[in-house]
Amino acid sequence: MATRRQFGQKVIGTVTSVKGHCGWGHKVGDKMELSGHNTAGLCGYFYHDIFPTIIALQYGATHPWGDPEKRTVECWDRKNAVTIELTREK
Repeated sequence: MATRRQFGQKVIGTVTSVKGHCGWGHKVGDKMELSGHNTAGLCGYFYHDIFPTIIALQYGATHPWGDPEKRTVECWDRKNAVTIELTREK
């Protein structure tokens, strides 16, 4: 298998809470490396929702609010919501 080049900065996702039961089996404390090319096994719906945030962190974008190196986002499934903290590593 070919080795993929790392583009931009590394983005690490850490599951911080799970309400109900995650159908993909994610549990609090799970860590994964995410990028524009790597879903790290996340549900397609969740990955689709957080993709813009991953890209922003990966390529150094900042916002005028909150921590520029970290974002917390929640799955759209209200009954079984997974919350993930995305952190840009330098």
